Amino acid sequence: MATIAVAILNWNGKHFLERFLPQMLAHTSWPGVSFVVIDNGSTDGSVNFLRAHFPSVTLICLDENCGFTGGYNRGLQQIKADYYVLLNSDVEVTENWLQPLFTLMEHDASIGACMPKVCACASPGFFEYAGAAGGFIDKYGYPFCRGRILNHIEPDAGQYNEKRAVFWATGACMMVRAALYHRLGGFDALFFAHMEEIDLCWRMQAEGYKIMCEPQSVVFHVGGGTLPNNNPQKIYLNHRNNLYLLYKNLPAEKRKTILLARMALDGLSAMVYLCKGKCSFFAAVFRAHIHFWKNRRKLSVSPETAVKIGGVYEKSIVWEFFIHRGKLRFSDLFS
Repeated sequence: MATIAVAILNWNGKHFLERFLPQMLAHTSWPGVSFVVIDNGSTDGSVNFLRAHFPSVTLICLDENCGFTGGYNRGLQQIKADYYVLLNSDVEVTENWLQPLFTLMEHDASIGACMPKVCACASPGFFEYAGAAGGFIDKYGYPFCRGRILNHIEPDAGQYNEKRAVFWATGACMMVRAALYHRLGGFDALFFAHMEEIDLCWRMQAEGYKIMCEPQSVVFHVGGGTLPNNNPQKIYLNHRNNLYLLYKNLPAEKRKTILLARMALDGLSAMVYLCKGKCSFFAAVFRAHIHFWKNRRKLSVSPETAVKIGGVYEKSIVWEFFIHRGKLRFSDLFS
């Protein structure tokens, strides 16, 4: 029987554990599944709470906040299973959420990772920003989803209920083959947090694996539990890590031109922030670019591959969204 470890990374998320962990355990009670909380050096009493109220949950305590990347890399080294489910502490699962993901991966060995449909906790009738019904990317590296284009989020009316291959699966709830995760070196620790799952999925695809979304499985995500969307640090990480992502994974013949175009687009974005008086956001973009140039030589550039990478939109999502105006939904992009 295949074994599955549901691994929750926690950093000062005691309030989320109190709210969501009991339901997750109640809806995930079947043979071969174990539960682990990897604590990233919390100081809010999370560890004592887990020891007192959930003794059946394995607890791995790290001595500092290693970020999303380092936390999972260090924690998963200590967990033996055939599959890992990386689950954010601010995710509410539903009944029978895990079975469709497991069945999908068990029946197709070419799938490296998969994800459920992700809707918003605060607005259950809408998709959630970080994943929705599967992630994609445009030619300049801008991520988007079935159900979310830039900041426009669609209501969930069942329009994306078919399972399909995608470019990336959300780190909020991602099932991965454990052996493949470790063979690829897990998440790139230089990312710390944000877009590390896109990098991992890109590397999986380069190895010939598929990334899938299985909407028969549904979860609800709070989002922004660690860093709110309007936080300058989040702006910094997203811009820096997007440059990391492109530098690492683009073919050599495309790397320079795409990076230059992306940096120009980031410059325009920074100027918009400045014109709106958001000086901290402007500084975050500037700092992201400085740190990219400083650290790029530390990045492990993926080897060239002849494998066709799926899920890339060969146009600019920014152009389609802001100039064509009607391109607000995923289905509009291909009409």
